Amino acid sequence: MTFLPRVLVNAAAIWLATVLLDGLEVVGGDDTASRVLVFLAVALVFGLVNAVVRPIVAFFSFPLYLVTLGLFTLVVNALMILLTGWLSGLTDYGLRVDGFWTALLAGLLVGVVSFLLSLVVPGARKRRD
Repeated sequence: MTFLPRVLVNAAAIWLATVLLDGLEVVGGDDTASRVLVFLAVALVFGLVNAVVRPIVAFFSFPLYLVTLGLFTLVVNALMILLTGWLSGLTDYGLRVDGFWTALLAGLLVGVVSFLLSLVVPGARKRRD
């Protein structure tokens, strides 16, 4: 039940990041419906990257998390945005990122917006039972 709301929250956060940042865009889709589908596909890829790759990166970079008092999380978020852009760049549609600094700002923005939206959207947060 939490999968679809989380994808919707990520899609909304990615959309807001593309509106606010110049170096970040989602390409593909001629009309509104296909554009929404592209955002949902990018959010799905982003969710898969965060579910599969992020734990591995976090495990191997744990000392950097400790040394930087958690600020390395911003770098990992940027790397996940860049990886999502690279994976979706293999197709004609998807996320396009201009560089690392754009990805860093996008990771920060997507993280904050998705956290705030997950507080509002029912079923979007993981339950800790």
